[in-house]
Amino acid sequence: MSLILLQVGDLVPLFDMPLEQLRGYLPDRDEPADFDAFWSRTLAEARESGPAAEYVPYDLPFAAVDVFDVSFAGWGGHRINGWFLLPKGADGPVPCVAHYIGYSGGRGFPKDHLMWPAAGYAVFVMETRGHGGGNVGSPGTTGDPHGSAGPQAPGMMTRGILDPGDYYYRRVFTDAVRAVDAVSEHPAVDAGRIIVSGGSQGGGIAQATAALHPSVRAALIDVPFLTHFRRAVEITGRDPYQELVRFLATRRDTADQVFRTLSYFDGLNFAARGRVPALYSVALMDDVCPPSTVFAAYNHWQGPKEITVWPWNNHEGGGGFQSEEQLRYLHKLLSED
Repeated sequence: MSLILLQVGDLVPLFDMPLEQLRGYLPDRDEPADFDAFWSRTLAEARESGPAAEYVPYDLPFAAVDVFDVSFAGWGGHRINGWFLLPKGADGPVPCVAHYIGYSGGRGFPKDHLMWPAAGYAVFVMETRGHGGGNVGSPGTTGDPHGSAGPQAPGMMTRGILDPGDYYYRRVFTDAVRAVDAVSEHPAVDAGRIIVSGGSQGGGIAQATAALHPSVRAALIDVPFLTHFRRAVEITGRDPYQELVRFLATRRDTADQVFRTLSYFDGLNFAARGRVPALYSVALMDDVCPPSTVFAAYNHWQGPKEITVWPWNNHEGGGGFQSEEQLRYLHKLLSED
């Protein structure tokens, strides 16, 4: 008799709402009265300090792509690292994709980001501060020098969770906006055609950045994390959302504070401010970022929008198939400019 071992998450049934119900799912948003003021103040402060972006040529024998090791000033003037890849010999300013990384991953290697330059775009890959230290395939180089006050569960989700001003993702979302600031000033980039993209955590960051930065032309948002927090923690048993559950299980008296903080970072509130064209993707068997949390944001998005549904996939979503969808989507969108 043979023994078949299945890892948790390999096979997940349809556990969320039926697709017909998901398409109309538009939950109420928990939005603090000073949401816009909070972010206006945060970004204004961030833009007051820090040196300009630095692009250092990176020596690789690529025949068709120029690679630069890039750093720029993020929240608090902290140096944030990344990659900038540019089609060699590009004729005039080119569109640029600002790409954000999933949870635990670093910027990885230049070879990981060749798709967009192959299609004629520049790509600016922002590293997420504090991530990439335990991901062998996608190492990182950027720390988070800001020490959050108060207790936290292991991971990033509860760093500074009792105060929105100290919360970890305040720094990350600010870094992401500053990345768009930085790349928009590069002479090889068409500042009117900057697209934000990412999957999972990167999708949540792209979603927020598209709402916060007026220069973003479009958004590619795959299986976004950091969205519809209240429902996510109630229906998924997977990390990273379970970091919040573990914290609340030990700090039973802080639930109101925790969800108040999260309301400043919830993708639903950013989606309600999204005005640019957006291509979303969702996987119906995703038990990391449940489909209802994705559709909740998509349905609140105010700009032109499309969503690709992957019925049989977990958090990997569409993978390379979705990448091809994105290439076709942007080619059509930008050819109309």
